[in-house]
Amino acid sequence: MAAPLSDGERRKQISVRGIAGLGDVAEVRKSFNRHLHFTLVKDRNVATPRDYYFALAHTVRDHLVGRWIRTQQHYYERDPKLGLDLEELEEIEEDAGLGNGGLGRLAACFLDSMATLGLAAYGYGIRYEFGIFNQKIVDGWQVEEADDWLRYGNPWEKARPEYMLPVHFYGRVCHTPDGVKWIDTQVVLAMPYDTPVPGYKNNTVNTMRLWSAKAPNDFNLQEFNVGDYIEAVLDRNLAENISRVLYPNDNFFEGKELRLKQEYFVVAATLQDIIRRFKSSKFGCRDPVRTCFETFPDKVAIQLNDTHPALSIPELMRILVDVEKVDWDKAWEITKRTCAYTNHTVLPEALERWPVSMFEKLLPRHLEIIYALNQMHLDRVAALYPGDIDRLRRMSVIEEGDCKRINMAHLCVIGSHAVNGVARIHSHIVRSSVFKDFYELEPEKFQNKTNGITPRRWLLLCNPGLADIIAEKIGEGFITDLSQLRKLLDFINNETFIRDVAKVKQENKLKFAAYLEEQYKVKINPSSMFDVQVKRIHEYKRQLLNCLHAITLYNRIRSDPSKSFVPRTIMIGGKAAPGYHMAKMIIKLITSIGEVINNDPYVGDKLKVIFLENYRVSLAEKVIPAADLSQQISTAGTEASGTGNMKFMVNGALTIGTMDGANVEMAEEAGEENLFIFGMRVEDVEALDRRGYNAQEYYQRLPELRQAVDQISSGFFSPRDPGCFKDIVNMLMHHDRFKVFADYEAYIKCQGQVDQLFMDPREWTKKVIRNIACSGKFSSDRTITEYAREIWGVEPSATKIPPPNLPRD
Repeated sequence: MAAPLSDGERRKQISVRGIAGLGDVAEVRKSFNRHLHFTLVKDRNVATPRDYYFALAHTVRDHLVGRWIRTQQHYYERDPKLGLDLEELEEIEEDAGLGNGGLGRLAACFLDSMATLGLAAYGYGIRYEFGIFNQKIVDGWQVEEADDWLRYGNPWEKARPEYMLPVHFYGRVCHTPDGVKWIDTQVVLAMPYDTPVPGYKNNTVNTMRLWSAKAPNDFNLQEFNVGDYIEAVLDRNLAENISRVLYPNDNFFEGKELRLKQEYFVVAATLQDIIRRFKSSKFGCRDPVRTCFETFPDKVAIQLNDTHPALSIPELMRILVDVEKVDWDKAWEITKRTCAYTNHTVLPEALERWPVSMFEKLLPRHLEIIYALNQMHLDRVAALYPGDIDRLRRMSVIEEGDCKRINMAHLCVIGSHAVNGVARIHSHIVRSSVFKDFYELEPEKFQNKTNGITPRRWLLLCNPGLADIIAEKIGEGFITDLSQLRKLLDFINNETFIRDVAKVKQENKLKFAAYLEEQYKVKINPSSMFDVQVKRIHEYKRQLLNCLHAITLYNRIRSDPSKSFVPRTIMIGGKAAPGYHMAKMIIKLITSIGEVINNDPYVGDKLKVIFLENYRVSLAEKVIPAADLSQQISTAGTEASGTGNMKFMVNGALTIGTMDGANVEMAEEAGEENLFIFGMRVEDVEALDRRGYNAQEYYQRLPELRQAVDQISSGFFSPRDPGCFKDIVNMLMHHDRFKVFADYEAYIKCQGQVDQLFMDPREWTKKVIRNIACSGKFSSDRTITEYAREIWGVEPSATKIPPPNLPRD
């Protein structure tokens, strides 16, 4: 009997089958050798692993290009073949860290689903030269390093200078008899870079188009005399800084002018691109004077992924009214029918509120348009609610005060035909709280679209062992129809399947343990429970609650070392925004707790606390398949949805969590008894707010909580700097918006139930199988199908485009 394939071998087989499926193997080899030849520098005869990686990437890209072009036309260990270690080459690829957390990763899943569902969709964004920073942990503190991800080039992208577009800033507005003119502007060029987005086995290849800022050749030259030519050329950097670096804030608004420039830059370039494509397609009439825009909303849908592209609304109005000479009311109707808005957060500090003074300087015409749109909107509200001045104030796009501000979320709501939240509970909060007045005005606008994840990356690619045993039982249909995982319910009591699922999990844990030892020189017990919380570090996500549990376990072990304990490895990972003091202190606390616990001889293998440095997609793909327990413990009513929770569920981890975000629907799908649900519900949090949250009350009443807090406070975990964590303790005791202590008791009790079940591996695995079987709803294919049908007015297509070597229909 043949030995079972390792994960690496399985992935290599998948890769080889995939490459071989793209064409004749001999052709693939020839193409690879050709690329390798051109990759090597003239004076260098020996190929490095990076040379092999680029040669392989270019070979795959070549094979995608034919399908890519065909799609656009259609819409309008040792590998036995190549003799290379594919897994080693995969490691060379840099993460494209072009977003902060869930939002950017969600967009990537959506692109995958749109291509797989045969939708003619583009993803637009900024090609940041430096993405989210790389996180180093030095003496327990986070230190940021620049993410120079393009250092060696990016083999997947194709520059498209022929589609370069001008973007205007500053200047002044001139009202003339011929209409409004925005003049004396500064111009920055937007250079598009295209990346292919392949659908799953349907020959569809969509486009992600990212814009890079370039200075025009005459940039600033007119400003200087001849002697300052060098200075003028050096000043090109000012323009090109627009796409230099990603702002690393997650769920926090920082009103910097450069950030506003970035937001307008991507919007202005994208809208020009969309309108150019509309005009040149068979849908735009070829009228030499102007194109008729009546059909624009029937052919174009723009989904605003949070408020960051909110300027699409005034920019589309500007183009239609000022450039295309469309009547104002008709332009407004077209704009609203084209745009739809997805809200991703309810935290007030995350809402974008730009100073009017900044708009006045940077985007003067857009400010005029926003004022006019707001006046129309307020006139309508005043007519419906006469005399309700407070309602007018609450609903205005312009917030009055010492610093007048533009509320971008309000702009998005009035300028869109659909507004959605990203989980059922979040959409309810959006309707009943965040946009309550707007919901009363136009209830038909508001929808829910629960987030999802792509099973191609988050099951097939990252967990081939699990995907294999599922396919053996129910076939491969689940890859494009995740609801088919329900068929696994028939195998919950199947001893062979229970054993196979447990075996795959154990192999993933061993592999991850080896990775941690190799990368971080950390030795962990692979038979311990892998208890994982990976996400951005934020007070609302309550990594501090996890810390208090770790300390409580430690104190219990110390008080009775001979007692039997369920061994745990608590892993916490995530980046803190560089300017977020409390988040950085939380990282220092986690590493300090780990320092004490991991070096205490009384504890041994029973408990370890590990901070996973530089959490990113490529690390998520390793840790998620290895996790036993997934921590989703935000205060109820604060996490819009979460998507990590879904990734853990489909990969066979059990969830300990609050009734927040998509956890609510996960519990509904799998049965609440198959998750470890604890703590306050949204109504309880609201009741506690009305009553007044008093942390002291819990501190006095719960001895284990008091002991843990006192240890943090006294310097037990920071002996060289006893006052190190005073800010954390002060926050927890006196101004904790997220009520950590209020859920402590229920959390500790629930963790005890986790321990109990983990001691019965068969029952634990049966719960795991039920969770996997019930995770089908959380495919981004389902999410995108709902967006397509209910917001964009298009139908997904199962049609397979003919490959490039066959004639088109």
